[in-house]
Amino acid sequence: MKIAVVGATGVVGQKMLQVLEERGFDIHTLIPVASERSAGKTIAWCGKNVTIKTVDEALSGKPDLAIFSAGSHFSKENALRFTDQGCTVIDNSSAWRMHSDVKLIIPEINGEILTKKDKLIANPNCSTIQLVQVLWPLHRAYGVKRVIVSTYQSVTGSGLKGINQLESEKENHPCKDPAYPHPIELNCLPHGGDFDSSGYTSEEKKLINESRKILGLPDLRITGTVVRVPVKGGHSESVNISFDKKPDVREVRKILSSTPGITVQDEPAKNIYPMPVNAEGKDETFVGRIREDDSFPNSLNLWVVSDNLRKGAATNSIQIAEYLINQGYV
Repeated sequence: MKIAVVGATGVVGQKMLQVLEERGFDIHTLIPVASERSAGKTIAWCGKNVTIKTVDEALSGKPDLAIFSAGSHFSKENALRFTDQGCTVIDNSSAWRMHSDVKLIIPEINGEILTKKDKLIANPNCSTIQLVQVLWPLHRAYGVKRVIVSTYQSVTGSGLKGINQLESEKENHPCKDPAYPHPIELNCLPHGGDFDSSGYTSEEKKLINESRKILGLPDLRITGTVVRVPVKGGHSESVNISFDKKPDVREVRKILSSTPGITVQDEPAKNIYPMPVNAEGKDETFVGRIREDDSFPNSLNLWVVSDNLRKGAATNSIQIAEYLINQGYV
């Protein structure tokens, strides 16, 4: 098995390499891919120094599988170059997620829709993954009718630029290349991505449109507000859900507790609830503060937290790869 990790020197690419090593992924040849500036340098992986390749060098190596995390523009230019020579591509950018002929996958939810013919597969946005993980089992039980979500997103979602800006501001140093138009330290920015003419941001639109696609609910009533916060450990979401049927809070806890990939932390009297500081470095999505919404029929409030670099990006991509290999599709 030859596997290329494209964008290997970035924050998510580094996390992908870490997760591959942690999960004992059976790789004969690892091909780390980065820009020409990084090509020829080495990275440490599984006790070895592996040489970074350019895209063209990676293509000449004929990988069986390529996991992309190099941005939307790069994926649009290069993903099909890999699939055209028979390589299966799992793309972590927004480039292909909403294409009608590209499947958007969370393995625990819709992995079974994949086939051997799928050579280009999209990994959802980080905030979408943790939201849909919770919505899916509750939709099967009660029928999701409407979703209102506010996100509190880590600076790691903006890559090294976001991390560098926060660290620079914490140390009271000027940031030469800031990720955000305002300070992030001791601040919250209701601004994720680019604003469109409707007043929504691209991050908010991803959350809305991707959730509809994964759930197979194109008319789902869902709206969201994305907020960037001075946190490095993961993304948090305040979620309000209205259902066709009245949910029972105790049953909801049981449903979520028995759902693969979800851990319920919901004992507020003991100050037990999900927090990004505890989610960092873990692959689960954590849910707590589960309670009825007394202001509207058949509605719940929940608090959802996940490490956006792991389940929100690297781990979900690796899980897709594992599913493909286990099914004999790669």
